Parts: sequence; C-alpha cells; structure tokens
Amino acid sequence: MSIKSFKPTLLSLVIASALSTTAFADDAVKDTSVDEQFTIFGNSTAVNNIPGSAHQLSQADLEKFDYTDIMRTLTSIPGVYVLEEDGYGLRANIGMRGTGQNRSEKVTIMEDGVLAAPAPYASPAAYYFPTAGRMQKVEVLKGTSSAMYGPRTTGGVINMVSRQIPEEELAGQLNVQAGQDGFAKIHGVIGGKGENLSSVFEVFRYQADGYKDINHSDQDTGFVKNDILAKVRYNTDDNATFYQEIEFKIKYSDEESNDTYMGLTEADFNSDPYSRYSASQKDKMTNEHLQLQLSHVIDLSNRFNLGTTVYHNDFSRNWYKTSKVDGKSLGDGGIEIAAEHDNMAAGSIDVDVKANNRDYLSQGIQTVLNADFNSHQVKFGIRYHKDEMDRYQWVDEYSLDADYNMTLTNSGEPGTDSNRIDSASALALFVHDEWTVGKFIVNAGLRYEDMVIERQDWGKDDPQRSGIAKYKKNEVDVVLPSLALTYHLTDDLVLLGGVQKGFAPPSPGNEDATNEESINYELGARYAKGAFNGEALVFYSDYDNMHGNCTASQNCEDDNIGEQYNAGAVKITGIEFKAGYEFDLGDISMPIDLTYTHTQTEFLNSFESDFWGDVNAGDEFPYVPENQLQFVVGLEGDKWRTNLLVRYTGEMRSEAGVGASAENIDAHTVVDFVASYDVADNQQVRFSVDNLLDETYISTRMHGSVMVGKPMMVSVGYQYNF
Repeated sequence: MSIKSFKPTLLSLVIASALSTTAFADDAVKDTSVDEQFTIFGNSTAVNNIPGSAHQLSQADLEKFDYTDIMRTLTSIPGVYVLEEDGYGLRANIGMRGTGQNRSEKVTIMEDGVLAAPAPYASPAAYYFPTAGRMQKVEVLKGTSSAMYGPRTTGGVINMVSRQIPEEELAGQLNVQAGQDGFAKIHGVIGGKGENLSSVFEVFRYQADGYKDINHSDQDTGFVKNDILAKVRYNTDDNATFYQEIEFKIKYSDEESNDTYMGLTEADFNSDPYSRYSASQKDKMTNEHLQLQLSHVIDLSNRFNLGTTVYHNDFSRNWYKTSKVDGKSLGDGGIEIAAEHDNMAAGSIDVDVKANNRDYLSQGIQTVLNADFNSHQVKFGIRYHKDEMDRYQWVDEYSLDADYNMTLTNSGEPGTDSNRIDSASALALFVHDEWTVGKFIVNAGLRYEDMVIERQDWGKDDPQRSGIAKYKKNEVDVVLPSLALTYHLTDDLVLLGGVQKGFAPPSPGNEDATNEESINYELGARYAKGAFNGEALVFYSDYDNMHGNCTASQNCEDDNIGEQYNAGAVKITGIEFKAGYEFDLGDISMPIDLTYTHTQTEFLNSFESDFWGDVNAGDEFPYVPENQLQFVVGLEGDKWRTNLLVRYTGEMRSEAGVGASAENIDAHTVVDFVASYDVADNQQVRFSVDNLLDETYISTRMHGSVMVGKPMMVSVGYQYNF
C-alpha cells in the first residue's frame, strides 16, 4: 500500500466503524470514562496480557517510598536507565533499552495520555517534566506495545496518570514532610463525585536549600517548585442513550532553582564533593508551565466508544548559568580556571553568564475509536499536533574579584546569542488490532506519521528579527508496523515475542534530514502464581541510524547546541528480569522484589561528532551501564511497614570507547529506607532515609566536569486522609 493511499483508507475505516454501531449485538460492555481514556492499560486490561514489556506502578506502589524524584521511582522497572543530575529529579534524564538518557529525549513522555515534553517534535529535550509526587499512577511500555504512542517508538513510553476525581462525594488527603537540607513538602487534595458534576483540586509544593555549598558564599543551592491542578467533569445520566463524559483540566506549575551545569575537577571532588565554584553563584533556573486539556468520551454503543482530547501546553524557562570562564567553555578549561580562582584568588577573572531563555508551545487534538468485534479489539487513532521552541538568548559578562564577588560589567542584549524558532506540525494515524485466537493473542499495529519540521534562524546580529531568517524545512513521512504475539501456555505462564519498527524524527538542525530508524525484537515470558510473579525478556535493537541531539548538558560547543548528529548503524542487546514474592510469616508478611537489566551496546561504524566525540567501530555507548540491579525487601504488620531498597548501578562510560578509562564512572550502590506507622485508620506517620549509607558517588561527567549524587537525607512525614 502506498503512503498516499494509506491516509484515506485509515480514515474511512474510522468513519465506517463509527457508522456501523448497530451492526453487532449488544453483548459486550465497555468501560466508557475519561479516566479510562487517560491510561494506557485501562481499568479492564490485565498487564499480564500486554505483548512486550509492560509495567504499572499503582498508587500503593508509589506511596511505598513516596518519592518526589521520578528517577528514583522508575528504577523498579527493568530496561529503564536514569542519570541523576540535581539530586531532586527536577531535570529528568531517562532512557530505555540503551536509547540514552539526555533530557529524556529518546522516550515518549505523556501525562494523561497527552505528550508532555515542551516541544516533542521540534525540540524533544525535556527541560520540563511532570511533577512525579502528585501522580496517582505511572505506566511504562517498551518494545512492540509502544508503537501506538509516537513520535519516538524505539525505546518506550512513560505515561504519568494525574490525580483522578474521587469516587466518594467528598474525599481528600493532606501530606506534609520535612527533612535535611531544608527539604519540605506539602501536598493537599480535595474533591468529590456528584450525580452529574464532579471535581478535584490539588496543590503540591516542595523545596530544599540544597546539599551543595558555594565556595566563599552563604547562598543556598536549593529550589522551590509549586504545582496546582484542577479538574471538573460533567457526565450524562447512566441511562442516557449515548452516555458521555466531558472533563476540563487545568494545571499550572512554577519553579525557581539555584542550579548549575558547573561540576568539579577530579581533585576537588575527592577533597570536597559537595562544593560548588564561586563562578556559579549567579546560576538559576526559572520556569512556568501551563496545561489546558479538554477531554470528551462518548459511548456510541456497547461495542464502540470514542474518546477525544484537545490540549495546550505553554512552557517558558530561563536557565541563567555560567557558560565561559576567562573566555573558556566549561569543558575546554573553564572549570579548571574557576577551580584555581577559588583555591588561590590573585586577581579577577571574567565570567560569561548565558540567559538560556526559551519559550515552548505544544498543542493539538487526538481521538481514539475503540471497537469491540468479539475476538478483535481494535483501536483507530488520529492526532494532529503542533509545537515550537523559540530561543531568544543573550550573554551577560561579569567580573569575579579576589573577594569572590561578581560584578556585572556588560549587560547582553536579548536575541544576540541564540535567536531562532524551531517548529513542527505532525499528523499521526494508527490502527491496532488485538486478535484473540484460543490461547493466542496477536497484536498487529500500523502507525503513520506525516511531519513538517522547520527552522527560522536570525543569527546573532538581528535581535529585532527585522531581516530575513535563514530557513530550513524538513518534510518526513513514515509507516511503522508492529507485530506481537502472546501465548498462554498455562493459566500462569505466558510466552511473548514481537518485532517493531522504531522511529524518531530528525531535528530542524539535522542537515541530512535523516530519520532515526531501527528494527526492534523482543522475546520472553511472564509467570504469576499465588504470591510469586516474574518476567524475563531479551531484546535486540538494530539501528540503521541513531540520533544524538547536542545540548549544553552534553558539553557541546555553544554554536552547536541544538544540532543533531547521525551515528549510523548501531546495535543494542539486553536482558530484562523482574521477580517478586511475598512470604507469609503469620502476623507479618515479607514482600521482596528484584529488578535486573543487562545491556550491551556497540557502534558499528567510525565517525566524528561534537556529541559523541571520536568514535571507532566497536565502541560502547556512554552512560549505559552494562549491569544494574535493584532489590527491595519489606516487613509489614497490621499497622506498620518497613522497606529497604538496594540499588546497584554498574560501571559505565562517560565517553564512547572500550575497556578501562580514567573517565569511566565507577559502580556504586545506594540504599534507601522507609518506615511508616498507622496512628489511626486515616492517619500515618513516616520516617524516610535516602542514601542510608551516605554513599559518595559520581553521578555524571556530562557537563565537562564531575557531578556528585545526592548524599544521605533524613525526613519525617505525616499523612491524613478523609
């Protein structure tokens, strides 16, 4: 089938299906609700039947450790890699199956089924990430199951499900927490369900003074983040001819964090790992995010329902941070100059502080028709999406004197550093059929994406944008098939396997306009019986071409930030394993959970780039540990429970290569502990320790220097439910 003939064929299927609602007997009852529309798995879908790797973290799972850091939450899922940056999860770096973690740009991030990255097509680096602490559920798909949720279909999908409207007439929660380094959290929820009108309101605020100290300064290195959400829903009467729900969601957040890209030299890390150079004292991130979402679902018949969402995301940020010291970039001598000045200031040095000012827009409409044809459960989906990133940046120049005071010497003019707009529009269509044949379930999918990706660049000499911008336009379309099979060998044992074409679009700066494409395979089994559950899979990703997107966090040169590089052929193989068991010790139970991932990566050709550096065929990827393991053991009584988490991250490279290197990041083990006690049926107190053994470890070298992981943090909390 040609691409030109594919569009009307899929559209006609959707229309024909919607018009044929009376063609089948009304013997199948579907769950028609907005909440069902927001989720990947839905309330009626068993994760055990999902082809490929599928995991769901329920509200109870999330409350076990009550993390505010999404990266600590996701380490319980095999095949997921995280790279710690600020220690609090403000800037999430998440990868799946070897895709790389930089700003989570290689995975599809959603909230309530809607793309959540600030500009997922034009600029996928996710400097905004939904506040993990307010989520009610987290769903993760990898491999063949993720093909419905583009644009990036190689690694996988993370869907964050926000607070749902309570089923009770009135219900809510108050959760407060306080800890070391000025950490504090307050989380409040109130809502209720009426006969036809329901609502929920939620406030989440957390903050800290930070665990680093700026040399020769009493300024804190912490943050404050506020997140407010409200939902209002109207539903028709249950006996209406066509049952419908319509829900409006508004979410606002803001953040101010004294965060930096400046790490330490190796010597300073060894002597004082939680210090920061005085040249970073002006570094600060400020951002605001607004989300509007209108969702509608209609029960067309007992066999068909249609869910539609219109969404708008507006994100603005300015990361004001040191970019050069005495004319040297951070990765080309600037860090060393800053270190020498703090150790023995003999005069003044010049410090450039760049205003990384950007505005993002992401909006669109998507609709999915769910059709029940008995043995065939079919989904037809359409999404039209537009997004853009407007970079309007400048550089201020400071003098850092011998007393470590920074004085502004030259105020930069906005638009004289980076001055461009990257934008994209995309039409996506998919059809997915789940066909049950006896003990077999065949999942076949086809996704089509038609994208226009543009760049207008006014350069550094036209801050008013009065001249003609340099213009580049990439037009891309792609058809992405997927096929997966599950077989219920017994009631307890499920075999599964699948193959899928992975894809990521080129960036506006990719001169070759080359897609990232791969063929991905997986094979494995799930077993669940009684108190035991387990899953083991092998995966293989065969890339024709892999992308690398240049960011400041990758220590790219200023003029190359935002550019995209093609690595060519790459292969990634791995094993994912997860098992859990609950021991019954009479009045006490002891749940245990083990998660393990083994990954091997290899570049298949040699090349040079500002992103990966000089690469030789056979080199391994940076920032993908060969082995990572997590073990959780708990003890639970009638009113109390404790959990101990041990997380091991194996040695990993910080640059492409093979064998031992002084730039490798050593393996490290972090232990978290939590204990809680129910003081009443609706009240709980909690004691938590992150990094119980106070392990000092390198988290990353991605900024041209050594960054340290979060040290031990003790906190206490109280939760009240009504």
